[in-house]
Parts: sequence; C-alpha cells; structure tokens
Amino acid sequence: MNKEIELIINSTHDAMIAVDRQGLITVYNAAAGELTHKDSSEVIGQHIAEVIPSTRLPIIMASGISELNQKQSLGDVEIITNRMPVKNEHGQVIGAIAVFRDISEIQDLAEEITDLKEVKSMLEAVFKATQDAISVVNKDGIGLLINPAYTMLTGYTEQDVIGKECTVDLAEGESVHLKVLETGEPVKSVRLRVGPNRKEVIADAAPILVKGKLSGSVAVIHDVTEINRLITELHQAKQIIRNLEAKYTFDDIIGTSAIMQGTIDKAKLAAQTPATIILRGESGTGKELFAHAIHNASERKYNQFVRVNCAALSETILESELFGYEEGAFTGATKGGKIGLFEQADGGTIFLDEIGEISPTMQAKLLRVLQEKEVVKVGGTKPIEVNVRVISATNVDLEQAVMENTFRKDLYYRLNVFPIVIPALRDHLEDLEELIQNLIRVFNQEYGRNVTGISPGATGVIRGMQWPGNVRELENFIGRAMINMRVSERLIDLQHLPGGDQPAPKGHQDLDGGGTYQLSGDKNLQSQLDRLEKNHIEAVLFANDGNREQTAVELGVSLRSLYYKMKKHSIQ
Repeated sequence: MNKEIELIINSTHDAMIAVDRQGLITVYNAAAGELTHKDSSEVIGQHIAEVIPSTRLPIIMASGISELNQKQSLGDVEIITNRMPVKNEHGQVIGAIAVFRDISEIQDLAEEITDLKEVKSMLEAVFKATQDAISVVNKDGIGLLINPAYTMLTGYTEQDVIGKECTVDLAEGESVHLKVLETGEPVKSVRLRVGPNRKEVIADAAPILVKGKLSGSVAVIHDVTEINRLITELHQAKQIIRNLEAKYTFDDIIGTSAIMQGTIDKAKLAAQTPATIILRGESGTGKELFAHAIHNASERKYNQFVRVNCAALSETILESELFGYEEGAFTGATKGGKIGLFEQADGGTIFLDEIGEISPTMQAKLLRVLQEKEVVKVGGTKPIEVNVRVISATNVDLEQAVMENTFRKDLYYRLNVFPIVIPALRDHLEDLEELIQNLIRVFNQEYGRNVTGISPGATGVIRGMQWPGNVRELENFIGRAMINMRVSERLIDLQHLPGGDQPAPKGHQDLDGGGTYQLSGDKNLQSQLDRLEKNHIEAVLFANDGNREQTAVELGVSLRSLYYKMKKHSIQ
C-alpha cells in the first residue's frame, strides 16, 4: 500500500477493514485495531472469518450488494457499520470493505443533541411564560429576543423590535441596554417611559458574558403602576397589622422539644377559654409571640388585638391611653376626647406587656376593669362596659413583688388565672439548631444573603453559651454573625461569630453575647444578676452624664423603674 494512503487510512477516526477476493485481509487500520484489540501486523493476510467470526464481508462479496448503517456486536462493543463490495472497472467483485465505529459515541452524541434540544425548549418555555417583560440585544445594541410579557407591557411586537436599534421602544429616558454595553456593568432601577402610550416603567439590565467577553445585554422591565398598587396594598396590610390584627400564630413558634411543646399545648388550651392569661418568663423568650398566637387561635381572632408596653409610658399617659379621656380632662386634651385602648379592644384582646412595672395607682384602676369589666375615662364619671380578653406578660417575680408590697395581691390573683411560663432558651437547647435555621431564613431575606447553614463548630460554641437574653439575644447574635460574612460565603463558621471564634466558659458570657466577665466567689445566680444589673445601669448613667431620663430610654425601662433599681442597688 502506498505510504501516504496508509497514513491517511490510519489517521481516520472510523475503523476500516478491506479483504480481497479470497477473503484475506488487505487493509486493517489503527481504529479497527483499537476496537478489536488486534494489531494490523497480526491480521494482514489472514482470512477475515478467522479474525472476526461474525463478519459479513464474504456475504457482501457473494451478493455484490452493500449493507449500510447496520448494527453488529463486535466483542464487548456494539458497532454501526457500512459494508460495501469492491468492484473493478468491469463490474466484477474483487473484494469488500467495512467502515464502522463504536455506536456508543453516536448514542452519546445523539443524547447530547436531545438534551440540548430539551434545554433549549425549556428555556424558551420559561422565557415566554415569565410575567416579567424581558428584552435581549447583541453587543451592537440590536434587538435579539423579547417575550410575550414585553409585548403586553410596551405594545411592541417582535417585528417592531428584533433586528432594530434597542432605543426603538423608548419614549423618554436613556437606554439601559446602551448603558450596559458602554460600561459592561449592570444598571438597576432606571425610570423610563416606553411604547406609544409612554407607559412609566422601572428597568434593570445586566451584561451577557460569553467566555468572558461582552456579547450583549438583557433587560427586565417592571410596570410602575403595578409596583404602586403593590406598595399601596403593603401599606394597607401594615396598617391592618399595626391597628387590628395579631401577626403571629402557633405555626410561627419554633420548638419541638418536650418543654416547648408542653408550653405550646398549654397556650393552645388557654386560647380556647375566655380566661385571663399571664405569660411569665425572662426577657427575650417570646412572650409577645405567644400572646399573638393565643389571640389568633381564639374566638376573638377576627376582632382587635391591642398591644400596650406598660413600662414605656408614664403613669399619666398610660392611664389616658388605656381608658381614654373626656374633652377638657386636662391641658392639651384633644377636642371631643379620646377613646381608650380597652374600648378599642372591645370584643378582642388587649396585651399588657411588662405588667409588673405599673404603679400602685394604675394597679388599682386596672383591677377595677378586671373585676367590673368596665372603664371610666379620665375626666369622666360614666362607666363604659368592655368585653376584652386580657393577656398580660412580665419578667418580674410577681410573688416577690407582692411580698414587698410593690404589687397588689388582689390584682395578682386576677391576672394569674391561667399562668403560662415560657421557658428560657438554655432550658430547651435541643431547639437551638431549628431556631438558628429559621433566623438564617429571616436574615437571608432581610439582608439579601444566601446563607445555607451553620458549621458544627459554630453550633457547638453557641450551644455552650448561657443566653441570658434568650431568643432575642440569639436573634441579635445570628444577625451580627451574618453581617460579618462575605456575600459569597454560605456557611456561618467560627470566625463569623461576634466576639471571636473561641467559646466563653459556661456562666461567663455577658448579656450581649460578645465578651466575658469573671465570676466572684459568690456563685448565687441572683447575686450575679444583681451585680451585672448594677454595673450596667452605672455604665449607661455615666455615658449619659447622669441624665436619668435618657438612661431609662436606653435601658428600655420606665423612669419609675429606673429610680427603683437605683435605690435597690444604692446607685447615686
């Protein structure tokens, strides 16, 4: 065989075998050797049937008819082959040739083509089905694609846009496509007017990069009228939440531990009764969450839910807010008077938070409401009947307050009809990971992040902390940890935790979760809490140059409560 022809035949990807009139092999290229695992030097001159028992080349020579695109087993592979007779110039068969290849290559190629078609079909379906108006242009700013939503928004069809300059749809403003193609950077929230009706829209656009090169721009257009409608609906919803309805249900309370499930079951039972409920527990355990859930699970759920922070209001303001006032009751009273929160909550629920902070005078007036189910406005004399479910909450030891005569015993019994104790976080640490995952979901949405979880090491550190601030402190802690993360990071790890990556020993964590204090010889919990409270109040007072009103605001307590605590701790 000519050397050049031999090189060509051995270089081809397809396997080739040729035989002469006697069936002896004359051509056996390298590809054929790879498929049959036999070297050409071994088989040249041998009969084809001895080398490939399943061969049909002798049949081809006998019939003189080609067999094209035929499947055939060849050892451990399956091939597709073309078999043809070789004829001389007189039409006489002088041999035969087979050209074949491993069919798996063709099958893989066919599957790739099928997959590509399916992906293309899926992308086209998604592109057409999306409700956002989308337009795509090439690197020269010429329209390539638009979807049906684009036509519905702008009025322009494919005929109007595709193959035209990207400014064809603009009625007012600068093209976001041209801006992207000029800078190579995304643009966001650009106000434009588009289409013959000059519809106001907001457009976002981003570059299309192919192998790192700018190849075009894609824009998403939003109808401002729809956005304005949604803003109005959101505002209305916020008003409803603020003024009428409780936001949370029992489904929002996280915790599958036995102690939490027991508390939830007790609260659900309480919701089905008209009884007055008091929620007991440390600060940050979720007392308000339970109050919302109880209201929403009760027969009163379609009526008003009113929340009052008793510690945040002075005695005079609290009285006028709770009971309302008559016109002229005091200087500055609104003309026509004002309806009180108990009246607003008529038929519904009033949630009195921090009930342990109210003054003795207010305690007596609240007792009258609970006993007589009526209120008297400030400056008024006529009782007004109210049908209100009272849920109160406190982190104060009311029993101790009763013993110290700072809280009325008769009011205590009126409020303590159905007590529910919300457990501290340290008492149900088995719920910790579920709480963390829920907080991650909340902060992902709030911060625009994509955090997927927390590492075992970080979880171990968190589990070893005392959490005096309970779930509220945990919420603050996880939020700060996520702020410490880079946008590209997905897992909260030790280095992200506030206060470094080393756990504080149990009992040494401060109220903020970010530092440590040294235990004194006295291990009594109340003594330690009193010491911490005194130190914290003194620090805030010093920071405010002794301004007690500002200090009370920053501490989140009433001025009266601050004076009480200063006297208790002998703070000057």
